[in-house]
Amino acid sequence: MTIRNICVYGAGALGGAFAATIANTIGDQVKVTVIARGAQLAAIKAQGLTIEKAGVETVTARVDATDDPFELPPQDLVITGLKGHQLADAAKGIAALLHEKTRVINILNGIPWWYFHGDEHSRFAERQLPELDPDGQLWSLVGPQRVIGCVAYQGAEVIEPGTTRLSGNGRFFLGEPSGDMSADLNDISALLTSAGLNILPTARIRDEIWLKLTNNAAFNPISALTRSRMDAIMANPHTAAQVRNVMSETKNVGEAFGATFAKSLDELVDRPGGYDPVRTSMLQDCLAGKQLEIMPLTGMVATLGKLAGVPTPTCETILALTLQLDQANRDGQG
Repeated sequence: MTIRNICVYGAGALGGAFAATIANTIGDQVKVTVIARGAQLAAIKAQGLTIEKAGVETVTARVDATDDPFELPPQDLVITGLKGHQLADAAKGIAALLHEKTRVINILNGIPWWYFHGDEHSRFAERQLPELDPDGQLWSLVGPQRVIGCVAYQGAEVIEPGTTRLSGNGRFFLGEPSGDMSADLNDISALLTSAGLNILPTARIRDEIWLKLTNNAAFNPISALTRSRMDAIMANPHTAAQVRNVMSETKNVGEAFGATFAKSLDELVDRPGGYDPVRTSMLQDCLAGKQLEIMPLTGMVATLGKLAGVPTPTCETILALTLQLDQANRDGQG
């Protein structure tokens, strides 16, 4: 495929880092535009997007920015940096950016709205998930056939409007829902690799989704509920036991839907070198009074567990507590 125009829809921490990296390295080959809002949009317009990373030179890139996707021409590639609970509301805006051959990369934590499209490893192929796409607009307006799934391993936090701080060396798994190592997947992977991103194409993107979800389903809500970083959670034997329970339940549900895990439960829980003092994205949102990304994570483990007949008692308890926390937080009681 020919890629000349790229739009990053949702230029927050990770979306902004993608946009800045691409614009800084191959901006002479592609035009990068971002969709942002509020203080982030104002900062990008005024001074560009900045990436900070320890031991690496700080990078600032100028990109076109707007909060109105309807004013842009069709794009060859759309990369969404929105969280799972924000994506459905953006369906019409994303659809406005599409031409016949546009591909859409969804950088998402947890179970994505397109999960069962092209799924040959369960009996639920093409099943839609109203918990993630309530009115079916993502399915009908964007279309699961356009999607390339993305599982991102990259710590990122907006430390001030327009500036993202990265931690660790990022890895980004890309895959077609069908498992096909398509020409589009190869072309997009090659382009993003040339931009300096560590892209890992895979024929089994769902395995990567479930592997990362074992961590996200546990650490995100527990960190928000306890206001704790990951190292502190694991230093406490009581909260560490709940992390293990959630990871076990998540792994069991994933395996029921055909996922293969490269690591045992012990290997998932016990990291060599221990856990870093990381503030999860849900903890960041909780402290900022933002809506929490609950349903794609622990919520879908519980939902899909019921669908598969796999018990998820710890996930269901944590889900109930986190939903109440989210409501109290948005009501100003957090």
